[in-house]
Amino acid sequence: MMNSVVPYGDYMPHGMCLLWQPWLVLLWAGSDLLIFLSYTAIPIALFLVLRNRTEVPHSGLVALFASFILLCGLTHFCGIVTLWYPIYPLVGWLKLATGLVSLATAIALFRLIPDLIRLPSPAALEAANENLRAEIEAHKATVASLDRQVRERTHELEEATATVAVQAREAVHRSGNLLAVVHSLASQSAKGTRLTEEFLDSFLGRVRALSKTTRSIAESERSSAELRDVVDDGLDLLKATYGDRVDVRGADLTIHAVAAQQLSLVLYELGTNTQKYGLGRSDEARLKVGWTLGAEEFEFEWSESGVEGREDVSREGFGTTLLMRIAPGMLGGQAERIFDRGKMVYRLRAPLGAVRAGDAHDPEGRLADAIIGDMFGLE
Repeated sequence: MMNSVVPYGDYMPHGMCLLWQPWLVLLWAGSDLLIFLSYTAIPIALFLVLRNRTEVPHSGLVALFASFILLCGLTHFCGIVTLWYPIYPLVGWLKLATGLVSLATAIALFRLIPDLIRLPSPAALEAANENLRAEIEAHKATVASLDRQVRERTHELEEATATVAVQAREAVHRSGNLLAVVHSLASQSAKGTRLTEEFLDSFLGRVRALSKTTRSIAESERSSAELRDVVDDGLDLLKATYGDRVDVRGADLTIHAVAAQQLSLVLYELGTNTQKYGLGRSDEARLKVGWTLGAEEFEFEWSESGVEGREDVSREGFGTTLLMRIAPGMLGGQAERIFDRGKMVYRLRAPLGAVRAGDAHDPEGRLADAIIGDMFGLE
């Protein structure tokens, strides 16, 4: 009856070899079924991976492995069938196909051994990932540092821009004040003069004294000057002409721009007068210039001696007004000039805070108005 349903001649089903013992048949059939199910699930999983991860390296080898395992699973399934149906020719062809696929897989595997050996190990991959993470953190720290530096540089640039703007406004303000001073010098020097040469001598001399002091302040890159430098500049011609007949003494003091300008004008006026009536008139004449610093007071003194018959021969002109009213008025102080027995002494006293650089008192903002204002009766 078995041969009438199986078209393979007189082949015996494999169950005959097991004497149809139920437990043995069940053992063989159950084992092959588990192997078939597992060998079917494995290639399905591999094909799903290849479908969803196209970047898997050596995907062809993975496909061969999946095919080989699937064919192996089919041979085990046919082993179950052969327990009852002797389909040995079909099983043989299936095993041949399995052998060919297995051979192709083995050849491909051996050809890929060098590439597979070069694949990094999980430990190496983890180390590489750790290095990448450390490098990323380092880059983040660098970016944060650069961002902080950019913010700091931006803040510095903003402060520098604001400083430049303030300095520009201050330069414009000072230029306007200086022009007002020059205008006042020109107009006041012209009063009482009839000859062009006389006007030019007095006017240009005052402008030169003013410009020399202003230039020295500008070159120092600060709105101040050393008092000794101002005095030396104002007396350089007298020193060169009269040598040791000119004596200068005084403590070191840094004065602001307005004080430097006023004292330079005072030195010019006094120097011009002494060349006419003092040092330039008698070889016995001597000049002492000095200044003292009190707790709250500054005193400047110009003392000429050795000129018999020296008296106040200067008319009430702009030079006298500058010495006695403008310069002390600008510095918030007072001045006096004494003629006695061939001796002339000029003293200018002012609050130390009105002269010294850096103090809160700064009269520069009212420079032009003070010189040409009504308080001096010059208009």
